[in-house]
Amino acid sequence: MFSSIIAIYRKELQGYFASPFAYAIAGIFWLIAGFFFLSILFGPQGIIAQAAYRDRLGISEPLDVPYEALRLFLGTLGSLSLFLLPMLSMNLYTEEKKLGTLELLATSPLTNWAIALGKLLAVATFYLTMLLPLIIYEVMALTASSPPLSATLIVSGHVGLLLLGTSVLSLGMFVSSLTDKTILAAILTFALVLFLWVIDIIAGNLSGAVGNILSHLSLVEHFQNISQGILDPSSIVLFLSYIFLGIFLTAQSIETFRFQRY
Repeated sequence: MFSSIIAIYRKELQGYFASPFAYAIAGIFWLIAGFFFLSILFGPQGIIAQAAYRDRLGISEPLDVPYEALRLFLGTLGSLSLFLLPMLSMNLYTEEKKLGTLELLATSPLTNWAIALGKLLAVATFYLTMLLPLIIYEVMALTASSPPLSATLIVSGHVGLLLLGTSVLSLGMFVSSLTDKTILAAILTFALVLFLWVIDIIAGNLSGAVGNILSHLSLVEHFQNISQGILDPSSIVLFLSYIFLGIFLTAQSIETFRFQRY
């Protein structure tokens, strides 16, 4: 099974790095992220301007500039990923259906789990590649401060971002297995993830066990905890559960497709 996962992973990853569309998504991601990074640090309402304003007012409590900048920037990257990642996941199975290669995969000796896991690892690797340049200039800018930003905080924040992104991609992979229309897959994935993103607002209007359960399912609440350096095991478990759920549902969806072909 491991060799099957690696084979699918290499094929899918080569496809992403050869795709002009994937580079366009990465370029948009870097451009918008770079703009917000500069705005958060150096904008008229940025963290540095706020720190200077507090100094002029004589506020004794110092503002932790690198921490606040990283927290705000990670939140921005999380929101940006919500909009862009459905466009990376929309082709994972819809393209196979259009080209007719899904039938070959479904009738091959490869298991549905191996195919789904290989595809998810490939698109998550491409997402990690999109994050790497941002991590480099975050480290260059924020660790130059005195005192420097904690490396643990940087690592935990980006691990949270990667888990969030992989959760979105896993759910998007399942949605793409349901249709052969790429735009529809992107829209449905965005709607699903948006619901999971703001579910805590809905939970806030509900009381009792239902409200508590919905609040616990919120992607944004758990991501904010991790991005602030709060490594709550329940947050890690939640993201891993979403990732597993996406792979499981995708495997079942392809199994249904395989059954219908016999």
